[in-house]
Amino acid sequence: MAQKKVRVLPIDERRRWVSTTEPLAIIRQCALAGTNRSMVYASQIIVKPDEQELTLLAMIDTEYTRHPFYGSRKLRIYLCSLGYRINRKRVQRLMGILGLAGMAPGPNTSRRHPKHKVYPYLLRGMLVIRPNQVWSTDITFIRLQQGFVYLVAVIDWYSRKVLSWRLSNTLDSGFCVDCLEQALQEYGAPEIFNTDQGCQFTSAAFTSVLKAHGIAISMDGRGRALDNIFVERLWRSVKHEDVYLRGYNTVSELIIGLTAYFIFYNTERSHQSLAYSTPDKVYRTAYGGGARIVDNFKKTETSI
Repeated sequence: MAQKKVRVLPIDERRRWVSTTEPLAIIRQCALAGTNRSMVYASQIIVKPDEQELTLLAMIDTEYTRHPFYGSRKLRIYLCSLGYRINRKRVQRLMGILGLAGMAPGPNTSRRHPKHKVYPYLLRGMLVIRPNQVWSTDITFIRLQQGFVYLVAVIDWYSRKVLSWRLSNTLDSGFCVDCLEQALQEYGAPEIFNTDQGCQFTSAAFTSVLKAHGIAISMDGRGRALDNIFVERLWRSVKHEDVYLRGYNTVSELIIGLTAYFIFYNTERSHQSLAYSTPDKVYRTAYGGGARIVDNFKKTETSI
């Protein structure tokens, strides 16, 4: 009896089955479709804003990097002082595109998903005394000459070492999960993992990976960026020491540039908070790092 042939659909056709608007996680959709996530993300086209909007996005990004406590009111005043006629509603919309929120507590300062569980902040008053005790992650906006992408990174609090990073042109949780899984594969599991309350990190796709590895989940207080201070400092360094200076044109150029920068950041760049040692050395030797998380709502600054 002749065996019936099974027709395998082309990869491009199966890739079209995956949608970022569906409630089913991208990871699961890709598994069912028989394709991988990287092909899905690569197929998405970056929507090019108009020139004025790109300029405003760049100015908001730069000023927020300098003053992460600025909310939409202060950013509007700043832009108006430079001669731009802009209302607060538009500033809020542009901040939403960048995934930014002011640090001061208040309504609508975190891009939470109303159906996702939010976990308590576990780090207040804690002494971070060893590598892999506390990791954290966050997302930032990276501007290109003709568009923008998002950067996520996982960092070890004891050593400040960047353990993994990923780029994406959407704020889907998939690239955050990829970044997390790479860090876990290369460095093992931390005791505590801290994030903000963004929907990418409260999603089941992300928290299920943490739970599967027995990692305690910690989340910042709402609207309190300094609860994740080390990642905030990382973004300031990445932008002022690399992105703003080089003015990348394309995603390919950005990938090459960030690859070189993070190698420099981990292995060559001395950190004052590490007694001018490097994150790679401190992580490897378990000596010279650490942090003390102040047990005070208004003083979340960390010190050695």
